[in-house]
Amino acid sequence: MHSTNLLLEEPIRMASILEPSKTSFFPAMTKIVGTLGPKSRSVDTISSCLKAGMSVARFDFSWGDPEYHQETLENLKLAIKSTKKLCAVMLDTVGPELQVVNKSEASISLEENGTVVLTPDQGQEASSELLPINFSGLSKAVKPGATIFVGQYLFTGSETTSVWLEVSQIKGDDVVCVIKNTATLAGSLFTLHCSQIHIDLPTLSDEDKDVIRKWGAPNKIDFLSLSYTRHAEDVRQAREFLSKLGDLSQTQIFAKIENVEGLNHFDEILQEADGIILSRGNLGIDLPPEKVFLFQKSALHKCNMAGKPAVVTRVVDSMTDNLRPTRAEATDVANAVLDGSDAILLGAETLRGLYPVETISIVGKICAEAEKVFNQDLYFKRTVKHVGEPMTHLESIASSAVRAAIKVKASVIICFTSSGRAARLIAKYRPTMPVLSVVIPRLKTNQLRWSFTGAFEARQSLIVRGLFPMLADPRHPAESTSATNESVLKVALDHGKASGVIKSHDRVVVCQKVGDSSVVKILELDD
Repeated sequence: MHSTNLLLEEPIRMASILEPSKTSFFPAMTKIVGTLGPKSRSVDTISSCLKAGMSVARFDFSWGDPEYHQETLENLKLAIKSTKKLCAVMLDTVGPELQVVNKSEASISLEENGTVVLTPDQGQEASSELLPINFSGLSKAVKPGATIFVGQYLFTGSETTSVWLEVSQIKGDDVVCVIKNTATLAGSLFTLHCSQIHIDLPTLSDEDKDVIRKWGAPNKIDFLSLSYTRHAEDVRQAREFLSKLGDLSQTQIFAKIENVEGLNHFDEILQEADGIILSRGNLGIDLPPEKVFLFQKSALHKCNMAGKPAVVTRVVDSMTDNLRPTRAEATDVANAVLDGSDAILLGAETLRGLYPVETISIVGKICAEAEKVFNQDLYFKRTVKHVGEPMTHLESIASSAVRAAIKVKASVIICFTSSGRAARLIAKYRPTMPVLSVVIPRLKTNQLRWSFTGAFEARQSLIVRGLFPMLADPRHPAESTSATNESVLKVALDHGKASGVIKSHDRVVVCQKVGDSSVVKILELDD
């Protein structure tokens, strides 16, 4: 393969590989989403996770009740206060997830070549011969020969307690299956996945809506992760639902692509959603294994060109029980960064894993190393070519700011923004230096009371690669021409100096509005 096709800087000196990794205020430009749960919900652990590099906390509602998650969220707020590190909140919906219900929680042994019946009658007890499920339409959805997977943590990819079934016949509402491997199912709830089958259930269930209304709205969640997004219409319906809950009209929707149906409608979903989560655990079952990497590269490229954040899941599953990732996992994280991922999402590794803090730290270090050899020059040219001419006003300013920063070897780009859009466009061109997004709050009214916007916009940039937000004093407008802009710039520069990204004699590129014009300035700092 010719080097111009590699998103990798060349040549890499062997000596540089042996140099120890340097620690910095920003562990990596790539962001880390951590799922909070039993092993990561105390104030101390969350504080350590924030220090290690977690910038988005994910709350997974496929288990645990709202009260439990509320306690965790209160602990997160205390941790943010004590560490002074911003963190966004993501609510992950359950969606049309099929489940086997095992009320007795007794272990179920399944023998290879035996048969087991899947029934929608949830009143029955789960046993080696019968598995009650939460979906009455399975018998209409599958045909003999179809493949079904069942397991407790089925989608971790490294699970040994999952079973592969093949449908042999349909009996009324029941589905009779042949067991293809010997396995023991333990616990109360198992996920069931039908390979490449359309499941006729709403993407946003009534239970999901209830959780968003009662937990999401009062807590003003920053992101909604829409599980099992299959069509652009799913995103539109979710957005319409959020817009009716006043406080959530600004919440960003991340479409979770989990099956072939979502993959077939990827382009239209990308247009509608604010970001994409590639749920590789589920996709790894729905797609042939040899096709998974192709989807990842193609989907990440499309997200990058659209300037929308892309999040990759299922990276270091083995760290759920081990202190060190496998060689394949470490390489996988680096490749996700080189492919253009904005953030890495950790699920079981932080939720129930034994080493949540160490996992975040190691993933951050791998990301930082991959970023050093990311071929920014090639990426920049590709992006400019894709955008084409004539560019929009904002796109032109953003690309010019990045080009200037690289040419003068600036240590940081400072961008003044009120909506966050300008800063996200700068990040789209993947500058090699951090982008300090100074969010200027705006005053708005609903005829009853006045309030400031800005906090949402600042937190929502915590999932974008290379973007680091700070909320400015609301008395400083983003467009001002007066001395107030100089004072807010000084605050941003002081913040950069305190965090170690700006030193004396460094060059800094500033992107701001002056009156009706957008300006890119290059500053050379004194002592």
